[in-house]
Amino acid sequence: MRFSSLLLSLAAALCYVMGGGFMKLSNGFVKVAPGAAAVGLFAVGAILQTFTMKQADLGVAYVFILGLEAVLAVVIGSIFFNESVSAAKLSGVALIIVGFAFLHVGS
Repeated sequence: MRFSSLLLSLAAALCYVMGGGFMKLSNGFVKVAPGAAAVGLFAVGAILQTFTMKQADLGVAYVFILGLEAVLAVVIGSIFFNESVSAAKLSGVALIIVGFAFLHVGS
């Protein structure tokens, strides 16, 4: 992946994770402002991901963004929502990173 693709992927993953945080705060879209922020962030994330797909292989770029999103979601969940971080969750994050490394080497 090119450096610009990495930056776009990181920005897309951050938008998706922040959108997920606002989705949680929206209480099932009962609260309008956080719900609107979630929808907006998901849309921006999708646009950024589309630009990434122009520059990178679909399988690598898509999985990379999903993996980043998963890793960031664990971090954001633990910091802002006091969610627990267990050994199983950390192992899952490690497997995501290893899986992406295999995809990247294979391309």
